Amino acid sequence: MVGNPPELERGTGVPAHVQIERWLLDSISSGDMEPGDRLPGERELAGRLGVSRMTLRQALATLERDGVLVRMPGRAGGAFVAEPRADRDLTGLAGFTEQMRRAHLRAGARILTAATVPAPAAVAAALEVAPGSAVHEVARVRSAGRSPVALERSFFPALPGFLAHDLSGSLYALLADGYGLAPRTAVEHLDPVIAGPAEAAELGVGPGAPLMRVERTAYAADGTPVEHAHDLFRPDRVRITVRSGVT
Repeated sequence: MVGNPPELERGTGVPAHVQIERWLLDSISSGDMEPGDRLPGERELAGRLGVSRMTLRQALATLERDGVLVRMPGRAGGAFVAEPRADRDLTGLAGFTEQMRRAHLRAGARILTAATVPAPAAVAAALEVAPGSAVHEVARVRSAGRSPVALERSFFPALPGFLAHDLSGSLYALLADGYGLAPRTAVEHLDPVIAGPAEAAELGVGPGAPLMRVERTAYAADGTPVEHAHDLFRPDRVRITVRSGVT
């Protein structure tokens, strides 16, 4: 929980709202406040700090914009410490589970769909099969820590017994260990989109909230396409990274 607020310094040239921001950031980084903790109400906190509610709101708005705080409306709402953003590095081809492990976050998966379906035209073209051919579709809500961060919808070739495996972990590890089809390369396209009602409900955001869409086709070492996917990421919870260099 938030500790005793500092006595703000006057006449130093550092605005009060900046001092409040620094105090809250220090409280979070030191562990005095943890993800999910609720700040006192605006009236109470402004009174303890000796500032106007307008000054306090300026500090809270900046921290909300930077993804440090989440503000929720309603009687049970308020300002809460946000979960830290996870990095999703597109430079390599590590799957979500592996990348969360590297970030010391627990990756979760809630399966929405796991079925064999006729391949839509775009999926068939990506996987290099005839339109309408059988492919496996797996849709999952992925979480990092305690909250949902991504909605994955992946299509795979009709590998025998694929859907009988545990689909809550790394599907790339399943491709590699179960079928000798470890993904080695991928072509990915990024587009900003807005959440429709169904996506918003699964990801815990409001309809119309911004999302980042990643369309991906992954290939085995011999060039065989092994996955075609459309992932939707919450940009407030996931930072997408692409590294480049001169060759």
